[in-house]
Amino acid sequence: MALSGSQFVLAAGPYEATVTEVGANLRSYTAGGVDVTVPYSEDVLPPRGCGAVLVPWPNRLRAGHYAFEGASLQVPISEPEQNNATHGLARWVRWTAVSHEPASVTMAVDLVPQTGWPFEVRVEVTYALDAQFGLSVLIRALNHGGGRAPFGAGFHPYLSTHGHKIDEMTLHIPATQRLVMDETQIPVGVRPVAGTEHDFTAPRQVGPLRLDDEFTAVATTDGRGAVDVLSPSGGARLWFERTFGYLQVFTLDELPGTGMAGIAVEPMTCAADAFNSGAGLIVLEPCGHWTGRWGIQPLPS
Repeated sequence: MALSGSQFVLAAGPYEATVTEVGANLRSYTAGGVDVTVPYSEDVLPPRGCGAVLVPWPNRLRAGHYAFEGASLQVPISEPEQNNATHGLARWVRWTAVSHEPASVTMAVDLVPQTGWPFEVRVEVTYALDAQFGLSVLIRALNHGGGRAPFGAGFHPYLSTHGHKIDEMTLHIPATQRLVMDETQIPVGVRPVAGTEHDFTAPRQVGPLRLDDEFTAVATTDGRGAVDVLSPSGGARLWFERTFGYLQVFTLDELPGTGMAGIAVEPMTCAADAFNSGAGLIVLEPCGHWTGRWGIQPLPS
């Protein structure tokens, strides 16, 4: 079996996508045979979080520690170099395909009670292709436990640069604020982007700037926002519902093992360390549920 487990292939019109059993990752997504996202081989671990689902928290949790409703909780450290717990609990487990149709698959995982996570939350992610609009992703979370549960969600696709260098890429990020991070990449403040090198509220080239930054105060229209990533040869629009109020944008000149540059645009429901700060934190009531939706649509050059 491949390192990423069973492979679930989807197709509709010019679009194809592959979702993995391990982590429910989006391993590839193409339009007319051209990469929309950076793909990776089924026999390698997903490089730098490529295509990952990030639950029950995205990004980092300081020292793996948080308090919730009077309990002091400690999850295992997964980023020892910065002493953080990163990207949740579901990246390295086998999800179950509860349905698989030619153009869609629904993957599910039960986040069972464990050290530092005394909650019972089921997460389902549906990847669906539309012959006209491309990829959409629906995530559902349901609290099966008898008490309230903290929750956050994020996704980690890398958008293709179509063979171009990061310098040549044009970004449009309609966010007016950027989170200020400390040396462990935990937020310690918020600043406006206006007048700074991180202002992409109007489309402009990346140039020599390299990004690993979290943005918020994202403009939306009819409850939906979008980030555009464009190269001279084409690009993509990553759209998201308003519930994804934070965006991590990360540029990489070469994604390990792929030989390709990529720009990760990560829609997140909450800020890094939200289990401590409360910034964007979702609290699921007993038998309560939450849903969110995002997607990626190719753009012409």
